[in-house]
Amino acid sequence: RLERCRVMSRKPDMADKERRVWTEADFEDMSWHDNHVHGLQIRSGDYGAGELDLDLDYIVEWLCAADGSCEFRLAPATLTFREVTGLRIEVDYQAISAGLLPFSIDGISREDGAIAAEPVRKWTINLNWPHGSLAFRASGFTQRLRAPLRICAEQCLDHAERA
Repeated sequence: RLERCRVMSRKPDMADKERRVWTEADFEDMSWHDNHVHGLQIRSGDYGAGELDLDLDYIVEWLCAADGSCEFRLAPATLTFREVTGLRIEVDYQAISAGLLPFSIDGISREDGAIAAEPVRKWTINLNWPHGSLAFRASGFTQRLRAPLRICAEQCLDHAERA
């Protein structure tokens, strides 16, 4: 587990306790692995494109001890993708007979692509629990922390901690 923790630890600039906003320009330095999604919202926009908001617990940093135990520096955040089209959502709670709990992100990937000369990319959010993914095209994202960072033993905040 210690090796996994080393791999998942964020770069020092991502652990900046004062930072509250990230954009697609920060994508290569970010990770959403094991971030839990508590909700999503779709907002309509111009010409059939809209915005996709994910309400998640963003893990800014994995804090790993020599014995392999981990704590997590995290906060509730809103991850908003702009000019979203072609949204496909596949989340399978039934196959694992699971209760309806926040789903967990394995990772977010992007591919270059252009539609009508606009810089639109294909984004895929793969889930590690339950099985599934979200796929869409979007021009970019903004992520904002909605509360101060806290250190927790778990990767997911409960409802009272998110308020």
